[in-house]
Amino acid sequence: MIKFSLSLISFALFFFGIKSFFHEPKVQPVPPSELTITNFAGPDVTPSPACLAVAPTGEVYVGVDMIGSLGKEPGKGHILKLIDKDNDGKMDQHIDFAEVDNPRGIIVQGSQVFVLHTTFSKETKQATGMNLVVFEDKDGDGKADGPEKPLIEHISNAKYIRERGTDHATNGIRMGIDGWIYISVGDFGFHDAVDRSGKKLTMLGGGILRVRPDGTEMEVFTHGTRNVYDVAIDPYMNVFTRENTNDGGGWNVRFSHHIQSGEYGYPVLFQNFTDEIIPALADLGGGSGTGALFMDEPNWPEKYNHVPMMADWGRSMLYIHRVTADGPTFTQKDEEFIKLAQITDLDVDGSGRLYLSAWDGAGYSGSPDKGYIVRAVPNNWTYKAFPDVKELSIKKLAELLKSNSAVARLNASQELVSRNNKQAIEAALKTAADQSLALDVRIAGLYTYAQLTKENGIETLIGFTKDSALKEFALKALADRKTYIAKVPVEPFLEGLKDASPRVHAAAIIGLNRLGRPEVANALLQTKVPASFVAPAKGTEGPHATPNAAIILPHLAVRALVELNAVDALLAALKTENATLALWALRYMHDEKVVNGLIASYKQSTDEKLKQQILVTLGRLYKKEIAYDASWWWGTRPDSHGPYFKAVSWEGSPAIEKFLKEEAAKAGAQGKQFYVDLNSRQRMEIPEFTVEEKVAAVEEPKIDLEKIKNKKGQVGKSSIEDVLLAINKLQGDPLKGRNIFNNQGCIACHSLSKTEKMKGPFMGQIGSIMNREQIAESILKPSASISQGFATVMISAKGDRTYMGFITEETAAKVVLRNIAGEVFTIKTGDILSRKEMENSMMPEGLANSLSYEELASLVSFLSEQKK
Repeated sequence: MIKFSLSLISFALFFFGIKSFFHEPKVQPVPPSELTITNFAGPDVTPSPACLAVAPTGEVYVGVDMIGSLGKEPGKGHILKLIDKDNDGKMDQHIDFAEVDNPRGIIVQGSQVFVLHTTFSKETKQATGMNLVVFEDKDGDGKADGPEKPLIEHISNAKYIRERGTDHATNGIRMGIDGWIYISVGDFGFHDAVDRSGKKLTMLGGGILRVRPDGTEMEVFTHGTRNVYDVAIDPYMNVFTRENTNDGGGWNVRFSHHIQSGEYGYPVLFQNFTDEIIPALADLGGGSGTGALFMDEPNWPEKYNHVPMMADWGRSMLYIHRVTADGPTFTQKDEEFIKLAQITDLDVDGSGRLYLSAWDGAGYSGSPDKGYIVRAVPNNWTYKAFPDVKELSIKKLAELLKSNSAVARLNASQELVSRNNKQAIEAALKTAADQSLALDVRIAGLYTYAQLTKENGIETLIGFTKDSALKEFALKALADRKTYIAKVPVEPFLEGLKDASPRVHAAAIIGLNRLGRPEVANALLQTKVPASFVAPAKGTEGPHATPNAAIILPHLAVRALVELNAVDALLAALKTENATLALWALRYMHDEKVVNGLIASYKQSTDEKLKQQILVTLGRLYKKEIAYDASWWWGTRPDSHGPYFKAVSWEGSPAIEKFLKEEAAKAGAQGKQFYVDLNSRQRMEIPEFTVEEKVAAVEEPKIDLEKIKNKKGQVGKSSIEDVLLAINKLQGDPLKGRNIFNNQGCIACHSLSKTEKMKGPFMGQIGSIMNREQIAESILKPSASISQGFATVMISAKGDRTYMGFITEETAAKVVLRNIAGEVFTIKTGDILSRKEMENSMMPEGLANSLSYEELASLVSFLSEQKK
């Protein structure tokens, strides 16, 4: 059960694009020596595999996607069921299970197959969005019995799918032991997604959504990520992701631990307001995270078990992230595990067989000749058939629930839930209560019991909060379902706030958030704010990818206080030692009562530090984010200044402006700088505080690209195949390569250091995401695969003006465009009449024509060493 969104992933991350001439549809010989890897299926059956999932009994479901990331024509995708009858690691039979476009995620659960995919209009042939659907195969013939049943509709932004393809859309899906389906939402976000109960949600940007298997109770789990393609979920319901790079805009591949209700900051908080977010656990440089799995199978070697396994399409690598507990979160160390050509997804069955899919250079729009599936098993692995859970007795299911296999526990749990009888409830309860069992087994029993009993199990779950081992999970289960949460008392959660365990404390805060009882605000306000709660200094980027366990509890408390709308308690707390936490929460509450209360508190206070923080909070409240209607926002490098993306004034703005002007007048010339800085940081745009910034002119290199490309050297006189073969044999001199980078015009559009002004595709880390062959090809054929975010754009504007180039900056008010000559133009959004993305790269072909093989090899070697 897994997925990825081939956004081809951020495709671009790859600052140039990738297609491979020489990959054979077979695994490269680079697995760990303890594993045996076999070719399971090739491109004749599984071309362009975007996602896969494995039934516990070993049948492999593959999402074939001949539309790819940027294609737009429907009718090219389907789900295949692959069967290995003799268990020798090779497919023996394949069945066309269902026809869907752009499959992006699959879960197999019993006779149900959940699929996330793009939808198209039959009349216009244009994309209409994405749906999470379920198919059923009750007769077991390997084919869906009938049409799909939608669970969530409109779960991605149709506007951007139509314009770009299913790129940065909604992606992987996976089920946790709690029975929820977790959905990876790319930074297209969505508007008015609707579940089966009619509930609607909108998300500006990316995050994780979750929903029950029947398509109800849809809710946001976390927010503020860039382009998450999949989630890895461990037996304790820790959720991990590996995101994508955004092409030199300060957001690399990031490994994150997702904590329910958390805000992760992209795009408006992750640079200048990092004190407010949950940071990632690591910044891993360039890449493109895709499929994910938490490996927890007993027949795998211990050193490769109990770990998140995360695929990276850009680096053609499956990584292991070794996580270590750190208070309520983790720290991590990543290591290379299995090399696979543009890996897209992975999943494991109940016998311990790991299956991986490889895009293998299938391009932006899929290929009938590229892509394959491999199987990996430990060398000492022997096949052991996984039972058909439908045929098992309650007693046998209870035994399976106690397995040390995560696959076994999940499937036993869901089958017990489907039985929904007294015997199933008793079996689950007995498992949860047995203190001799392993904790992950007891947790599986607890969540199974909670799903079976719903509100009838509340009292028993309260009893489990007295069990020190299960307390955290009992609190989570008590607050897990909002359909009956009104019947859950607050006392166990208030008790949890006093617990010595930070994980229990975190679960208690999240639970109080979900219970929605404003009377608990004062208890939440006791949460201590650490010294690390400091806004980044002016002109500096904050630590958005540095683990900070101390910030987790106050962050969660703030999210809860805002959700509870605890205005009175927060304003009252300004006179106490809890003022810092209160002000942190108040900055998100656009309520005139808040504005008036802050002004009154300012006038009454003699604490200068507190008064300054009140001014900062009022500055933040001066504007608010406009309601998102799906007609604006997305870009590969969106405006990341913050604190809002598209800000507007509101009813409280006049009172704030009047008060700030009065205080600025009292401060005089000497104190004006505070208000100037506040105006700039919070983007209030109050004219009296606005100082025009003088930007020093930068002398750009003048490069005659036409003259360069018209020269004919050894490269220009040879076929691309001959050039690539030669480059493979020549190492070149990186020092000479630097000079060639400057002289051949590369410097006109590419930066090498993050300290330089960002131009076109960032080259400072290209060596970490592309190999020598791919770098050479992208130079020789720049239009073959255009780097995401750097397609040539034609803009027509008022005044009969036309601009052509690539977008280097975009906000709600302006677009900044750079042309091939290095000229920069700022165009007001209101002046734009039309905007069209061109098919060809702005980088002209032929810039390497004048070079010898040795010189091109030197340039490639220089670029391959750029791994910052």
